[in-house]
Amino acid sequence: MYLEIVTPEAVLFTGEVTSVAVPGVNGEFQMLDNHAPIISLLGKGNIKIYGDMNLEEEVNNKFTKGENGSTLLSISSGTIEMKDNKVIILAD
Repeated sequence: MYLEIVTPEAVLFTGEVTSVAVPGVNGEFQMLDNHAPIISLLGKGNIKIYGDMNLEEEVNNKFTKGENGSTLLSISSGTIEMKDNKVIILAD
């Protein structure tokens, strides 16, 4: 699936990933390839991204390595949309 992470400051990541887990307002949930369309609010927590990520040098410091080969991005809130195998996350 294709993932795009956008903040007010910059586009942090665009590219193919295996799966994404996000901190929904009612708890964490995960999306895999070809997930059903969804729009949801996000709460405070970590976005967990699975798959090979080539991060730009100027945004690399915003991400950390997690367990099981995941890459983490800490957010305070946001929204997520998944449609046609593309995930767009607007995060603060």
